[in-house]
Amino acid sequence: MASVELRRVRKAFGRHEVVHGVDVSIDDGEFVVLVGPSGCGKSTLLRMIAGLEEITAGEILIGANVVNNVPPKARDIAMVFQNYALYPHMTVFDNMAFSMKLAGRSKEEMRSRVDQAAKILGLTEYLDRYPRQLSGGQRQRVAMGRAIVRNPQVFLFDEPLSNLDAKLRVQMRTEIKELHQRLKTTSVYVTHDQIEAMTMADKIVVMNGGNVEQIGSPLGLYDDPANLFVAGFIGSPAMNFLPGKLARNGAQRLVTLTNGSQLPVPGLPLGDGHRVTLGVRPEHLVIGEDGVAAQVVVVEPTGADTQVYCRLSDADVTVVSRERHTFRPGETIRLQPLAGKTYLFDAESGKRLA
Repeated sequence: MASVELRRVRKAFGRHEVVHGVDVSIDDGEFVVLVGPSGCGKSTLLRMIAGLEEITAGEILIGANVVNNVPPKARDIAMVFQNYALYPHMTVFDNMAFSMKLAGRSKEEMRSRVDQAAKILGLTEYLDRYPRQLSGGQRQRVAMGRAIVRNPQVFLFDEPLSNLDAKLRVQMRTEIKELHQRLKTTSVYVTHDQIEAMTMADKIVVMNGGNVEQIGSPLGLYDDPANLFVAGFIGSPAMNFLPGKLARNGAQRLVTLTNGSQLPVPGLPLGDGHRVTLGVRPEHLVIGEDGVAAQVVVVEPTGADTQVYCRLSDADVTVVSRERHTFRPGETIRLQPLAGKTYLFDAESGKRLA
């Protein structure tokens, strides 16, 4: 196992730069998830760690060694791809053993390592089958087994669950996390799904437009987002954002929304009229007799909770409630944020206001 460090890493295709001086430190044995929307540079960053893309500037270290000019096969990494990348004419055993065969390992060692990986992944009874005879989840396990038998310093996962259905994705992310807890191999995982990031990661790197927006633990990012992008990206349903201006009522600070409604906020050393965005998570909005008026648009019962979609001050607002509501579209309800559970962001920069 080994640590991974990215120092001011940049990547440009011609004159177009897609990764802008990224710094990330990944500790030995840590499971780190790179998350962000499509085109943010996360897969490019992973491919640069693997050596499949040349870096334009900066340094990549695996362990204590700079690997900028080291070919992929010499970096002691193993990569699991989105599309499995299995050889259709080979059995499961041969697919998993292929890298060791190329390395000239003995038949006894290949059999031992493949059997061990197959046992871990529940593939023992499938070793004589071909990929076409397997389900999507089983094929992804084979791809993971092929990585495990190499006993690499670092695992790299490039959106490995994207081709699976919703139920199987939940099952496989649990299996990958359990596998990491057992093997304790340094892992870098790329996904656009923030639920995968929240449930699997020791540390999350949130990317946007080729830049790192924030790095932290899953709950750290959820509870303490640095800016509007992170606040809106981490969490499902997403945080609600209401534009307004700071105002004062005696000693109390308020945000005046665009429809004239007012909500209390913590005191800040900013002048009245300062343009802000008020953020509040769906589970921190209480439906009751107090608060600001909102118009119901859609009610979605999910069983454990009910999601109520509303219009409030020209903004779309989502409320998650443990109660079972039967509101009708067009009905007016009143919403009150829980005390101490609101966030303020500067309207121009998007940065969190402490």
